[in-house]
Amino acid sequence: MRKTSIILLSAAAGAALTLFVTQPRSILMDSTARAATSDTYRQLNLFGDVFERVRSDYVEKPDDSKLIESAISGMLTGLDPHSSYMDAKSFRDMQVQTRGEFGGLGIEVTMEDGLIKVVSPIDDTPASRAGILANDIITTLDGEAVQGLTLNQAVDKMRGPVNTKIKLKIIRKGADKPIEVTLTRDNIRVRSVRARVEGGDIGYIRITTFNEQTTEGLKRELASLTKQIGDDKLKGFILDLRNNPGGLLEEAVTVSDAFLDRGEIVSTRGRNAEETQRRVAHPGDLTKGKKLIVLINGGSASASEIVAGALQDHKRATLIGTRSFGKGSVQTIIPLGSGNGALRLTTARYYTPSGRSIQAKGIEPDIEVLQDVPEELKARTDTKGEASLRGHLKGDAGKEQTGSQSYVPPDAKDDKALKMADDLLHGIKVNAQAPAPADKAANDNKPAGEKDKKAN
Repeated sequence: MRKTSIILLSAAAGAALTLFVTQPRSILMDSTARAATSDTYRQLNLFGDVFERVRSDYVEKPDDSKLIESAISGMLTGLDPHSSYMDAKSFRDMQVQTRGEFGGLGIEVTMEDGLIKVVSPIDDTPASRAGILANDIITTLDGEAVQGLTLNQAVDKMRGPVNTKIKLKIIRKGADKPIEVTLTRDNIRVRSVRARVEGGDIGYIRITTFNEQTTEGLKRELASLTKQIGDDKLKGFILDLRNNPGGLLEEAVTVSDAFLDRGEIVSTRGRNAEETQRRVAHPGDLTKGKKLIVLINGGSASASEIVAGALQDHKRATLIGTRSFGKGSVQTIIPLGSGNGALRLTTARYYTPSGRSIQAKGIEPDIEVLQDVPEELKARTDTKGEASLRGHLKGDAGKEQTGSQSYVPPDAKDDKALKMADDLLHGIKVNAQAPAPADKAANDNKPAGEKDKKAN
């Protein structure tokens, strides 16, 4: 609806111009507009000529629909790295991903040597109830060999309508022969929020993505951790956003809101000034002002950066780790009608409460902590960042940054950023740069952007 309204307003503006043709300025603008329209139609005629020549003269008969899709894809990918065309299947997959809910088996899997390896069964799902274990190798799905399928193809086969059955053949280390098991698909919710008690008195929360389940998952874990530890004993929370690629803008706003009492969270600004939107926090910090540490790194992007930026600007949290990815743009999903897929179109930049644009620059942590990376992984533990992407939207002149460490040790005892967060919350170390309590001006509901221009 939003995009339709904008189109209608633009059409009205265009009509208004033609009404004032007696004004010299309007005549000039109308003439320019006509010339631009004429040139556009000439280019469209050129596209039509090329399309017909390919259809008639290409060495093999092409698929017309694929030609059109390829042309659309080329047009969108030529804009920036995040705009794209999604065919009907890709659109459905994206909807499943953002909902965080689907009909399936409840297995996290990866591809290894052409076979599907179980990373972990999700608790209380068909997979966990059937006894499927981490490191199991899935060799066939309903009698069809997995060898030769891509990971996405295999996942598609495992997903399906709730209450339908699928037979898996599994190789398990230590088992004499393959295990066959028949599972009935159920409604699976992706756990985007995981939590644990750290050191007996700290609540550790990791958010892996921002889907429709994230805020409710966060609220649930905050309440659970507070109950487990006890409000009097609880030193604070660690919010781990490392290697979180982002997701839904609305979820980034509501996650930020969970830790803030007031003030702007983020603003988005499109091509037209009237499209600017500002999102503010509602009263009620769910942690009741407990100390908060946010962990970020080179893999923290988009929605993760909105949360980190808002909490840093309001001096609500200390950020520890390495510079974030630097994706400061917003994409709108625009459905194209039944069966036609959708456009993923960059429509705005977002700005942190203090007016910062992090586009192609990222968010600098308050305390930089570099991890000790195993020698064999050093070539693969840095993320190049938004600024390295071909065709990226430009950031502030002269301030673009690229490259940041994104390695997280698999064993928590080797995690230097986590150790730093733990020491700060326990008072073992004091951060001279730690944010002072947010003053009234920083938390005022008046949009910060009125004083400082916002960036993405």
